[in-house]
Amino acid sequence: MTLPDHDPMRVFDRRLVRLRRDRAAATVAQVAPVLEAAADRLLDRLDDTTRRFSRALEIGGRGVVAPLLRARGIPLVVSLDLSARMVAGAGGLAVAGDEEWLPFAEGSFDLVVANLSLHWVNDLPGVLVQIRRVLSPDGLFLASLPGLGTLQELREALAGAEGELRGGLSPRVSPFPELRDLAGLLQRAGFALPVADGEALPIRYRTPLALFHDLRAAGETNAVVARDPRPPPRALLPLAAGRLPEDAEGIPASLRLLVMTGWSPHESQSKPARPGSATVRLADALGTEERGAGEATGRGPDH
Repeated sequence: MTLPDHDPMRVFDRRLVRLRRDRAAATVAQVAPVLEAAADRLLDRLDDTTRRFSRALEIGGRGVVAPLLRARGIPLVVSLDLSARMVAGAGGLAVAGDEEWLPFAEGSFDLVVANLSLHWVNDLPGVLVQIRRVLSPDGLFLASLPGLGTLQELREALAGAEGELRGGLSPRVSPFPELRDLAGLLQRAGFALPVADGEALPIRYRTPLALFHDLRAAGETNAVVARDPRPPPRALLPLAAGRLPEDAEGIPASLRLLVMTGWSPHESQSKPARPGSATVRLADALGTEERGAGEATGRGPDH
C-alpha cells in the first residue's frame, strides 16, 4: 500500500528507500564496523534478562544482526528488509517485506530486534503496534534509532552551503526522533515495562569524502519526500565539506543512539502497586518519627 503524496504522514519516499538499499547491498560491508558497534550495544540488553529466546525476527539488520543472534544460540532467526538484495546478505531465513506492513501471524516471535532501521518508516507508532502484535506474550522488543543531534555537523554544513549557493534550504538530512517521545510511543503501542535511553556513538573520519561515501554505502542518503527534486549544485558537497568542523582526531560525525526496550504483556510481569495499597509506613521503614505538616522537628528554646 502506498500513501498518497499529500498525506501528512508521508515523510519518506519508501520506494526510494528501497532502491537506495538495493544499491547499498553491494557496499554495506564498508560500514559494517559502525553497524556492529551499534548492534553490540543493543544486544547487550539481552544479558540483563534471564529469559531465553527461541524465535527471533530482526528488521533491517543489513547482514550484521542475524549472525549475532545466531551466535547467542537462538535457533530460529528470520530477517526482514524492504530490499530483497539487502536481506539476502543476512543468511538463514530471509523475507523481503515492508516493516510498515509486517507479513507475520500474531505471536510468531518471542524476540524482535531492529538495529538502526526504523528511522525510515513513515508511521513509527503504527509499526510499534504491529511489532507488539507479532510478539508472543512476554516477548521482548529491542530497537536502536539515530536520534535528534545525529549528523548535526553535516546538517549545518549542508544548510550553510546551500543557502550560499541557492539562497534557500532543502531537507538533505533525515529528521530524527527525540528521546523523550520514545517511551511514550512504546506505552501507546501496548508494550509493558517500556524504557528508552540514549548514548553517543563517536565516529571520526579522515576526510569529508569518506563520510559521504559511507552514508551512500549504508543506503543512508536523502529519501525525504520534501527534498528538492533538482540535481544539487555541483559545488554543494565541496562547499559543505569545507564547512565541516575538524580537530586533531579528524571530522566528527555524531551518532546519537536511542534505544527502545519493551515487553509484550504477560501476567507474570511485575506491575506498579495500586495507590493506597502500601502496608508499611515510610516513617517506619526509615526508622524516623512521623510529624504533621508545620510541626517542629527539634526542641526549641524554653519559654
